[in-house]
Amino acid sequence: MTETRHRSKVGPTAKSSEQTPDDQADATNAPLPTVMPTFARHETFHPRYGWLKKGFDKAGDDSKVFLRNEAPIVLGVGKNMVRAIRYWCHAMKVLREATDGRGSGSVPTEFGSLLLGPTGLDKYLEDLGSLWLLHWQLLSPPCMATAWHFAFSVFARQTFSVDELTTGVAEYVERHFPTARLAASSLRKDVTCILRMYGQADPSVNEVGEDSIQCPFAELALLRPLGDKSFAFNMGTKPGLSLWLVTATALQFCARSSGSARTVSLSTLLNAPGSPGMVFKLTESTLYGALEGAATTTHGLSLTDAAGLIQLSFDDNPSIIATTLIRRHYGATGARKAVA
Repeated sequence: MTETRHRSKVGPTAKSSEQTPDDQADATNAPLPTVMPTFARHETFHPRYGWLKKGFDKAGDDSKVFLRNEAPIVLGVGKNMVRAIRYWCHAMKVLREATDGRGSGSVPTEFGSLLLGPTGLDKYLEDLGSLWLLHWQLLSPPCMATAWHFAFSVFARQTFSVDELTTGVAEYVERHFPTARLAASSLRKDVTCILRMYGQADPSVNEVGEDSIQCPFAELALLRPLGDKSFAFNMGTKPGLSLWLVTATALQFCARSSGSARTVSLSTLLNAPGSPGMVFKLTESTLYGALEGAATTTHGLSLTDAAGLIQLSFDDNPSIIATTLIRRHYGATGARKAVA
C-alpha cells in the first residue's frame, strides 16, 4: 500500500484514551522501563515555587551544597526541605549524582543546563511548557518516583479513589519489586503527595498551612477532585502543552524505546507505558492533532497511514529533532509569570 500523509479530515475522531481491561493488563505487565524503587524521598513536600531553580543554581556553585551542615542557611529552608529540594532536582533530572575524589555531589544535567542554565531556554520557569517538560523528565528513565510512574505511565483508570490508587501502587511494587523494603505509610505519603502536587488532596480542607500551599504543577490541570476522596484525570488538550512539546517528547520516547527504528505507531505513542499519551493523559485526537501539526511544518517528519496504521516517521536522529522542536516551542511562546 502506498503511504499518504494524514490530513485533519481523515484523522481519528475525538475519543477518550482510557484503556480497556485487556489494555491495562498489558500495560501493567509490559517490560518495565528503568524505574528505581524509590519511595517517600520527598519528605512529604511537593515541589514548591522557586525550589528547582534555587537547587540548580546552588548546586552549580557548590556540588556538595545539599550535604553541608550549612545547607539550610544557604538554601533558606529547613533540613527536611533541603533533602526534598535535592530529591526533586535529581528526580526531575535537572541535577545528577556525580562522584569525584572528594565524594559524591550534585551537578547540572544536559537537560538542566538547557532549561535553567545562564543561557537557558526558560531559566526562571516562566513558561508553562517548562513544567510539562519537568513532569516528562520526572517520569522518564531512570525514574526515581515509583508511585508517579505507576499513576501516570501504567494506571489506566480515568477516575479513582485514594484507596484504589494506593492499592494499585502497592500491587505494582509487589509484582515488580518483591524484595523492596517498603512501609505502607510510605506508599500513602507518595499517593498523598501526587494528589497535592497535581491537584488538591482533600477538597474539604480550607485551613491555611503547610499542606495547603499550592504546587506549581497544579497548573498543569492533570487532576481534578470529584469529592468523597475520589479524583479524575483530565484527558485531552492541556494548557501550555504545545504541539512542539508533544512531538518532541514522542521523539524522545522513540529514541529510548525503539532502537534504530524510524517509525512508531500512534497507538504506541498513546498507550505504551511511559508514552506521551499516558504521561500527559492525551486523547487519540489530541495526540494526532499535535503530531500532524508538527509534521506539516518540520522537515524530515511525517505522519502516514499504511493499511490503516497511523505512524509517525522521521528521517534523522529523533533526539536531535526533539531538541529542535523544544527550542521551537520557546521561540513561539511569550513570557508568563514565574511558576517554579
